[in-house]
Amino acid sequence: MTSPNSQPIGVFDSGVGGLSVLRALRAELPHERFVYLADSAHAPYGERGDAYVGARTHAITRHLLEQHGIKALVVACNTATAAAIHEVRSRYPALPLVGLEPAVKPALAVTQTGRVGVIGTRGTLTSAKFGKLLASLQGQAEFVVQPCDGLAHAIERSVDKPVPASPQGTETWELCERYIDAMGAFGTGAGAIDTLVLGCTHYIFAERDLRTLVGPEVRFIETGEPVARQTRRLLESAGLLAAAASGAPQAQLFTTGGLPQLQAAAQRWLNLPADCCQTVAIASDTTEHSAA
Repeated sequence: MTSPNSQPIGVFDSGVGGLSVLRALRAELPHERFVYLADSAHAPYGERGDAYVGARTHAITRHLLEQHGIKALVVACNTATAAAIHEVRSRYPALPLVGLEPAVKPALAVTQTGRVGVIGTRGTLTSAKFGKLLASLQGQAEFVVQPCDGLAHAIERSVDKPVPASPQGTETWELCERYIDAMGAFGTGAGAIDTLVLGCTHYIFAERDLRTLVGPEVRFIETGEPVARQTRRLLESAGLLAAAASGAPQAQLFTTGGLPQLQAAAQRWLNLPADCCQTVAIASDTTEHSAA
């Protein structure tokens, strides 16, 4: 019988953006096995309603448990975390579960001007969960919140294209420029935004574009490393860490969308071979979600 410690950790996102979290998890937990699922056929989550995102989240969680026997789940998507993690936690109380939220608390520790920018999907930034988080920090800093409609999708579409010599002129650049310009001044001067929270897992893959636009002095805050550390803590407390001698670490990657896109992203961002990627179909159970 297979030991629970040797079972894989499940990770999912609406697309390839969650590979930024998987990259941090593999660095923090080098002996673990991972199953990553990109729900690219149903992306972007950030422009869908809570009921839709919740149905997908439940269907994928059930699939990862039944088909891969995962020992823990990382919801590597801010929107899915906001829409559905409370229901997943209630339904699977024994499953170690880690979600994402925009890292505004860590941003407070580093801002010097007291102005923090937050970019994310509309679904994340208009959620009750994020609103409650901001309200809890009222008076500690000024948060400039900017929904970035279409940006995650543009990053998804760019992953299987050659990296341009210059970011200017691409779809991703044009969207980044529009939203950064709308937020006001960036920098370390009085009244400027000196810290930018990347509130979507995709956005770290537009780092070059964003850095060119905001300048070298602005601090970027993303969630991959904190999530990886929290996953380690949960596994340690549950006694589920893989033993160092359990064999070579493995990563299986699945997508509900186009396979070439996932293969290109895995090779570019994680240095993983194309043959670790496969397609999968997962039907939503909206009836189950609405009854949850």
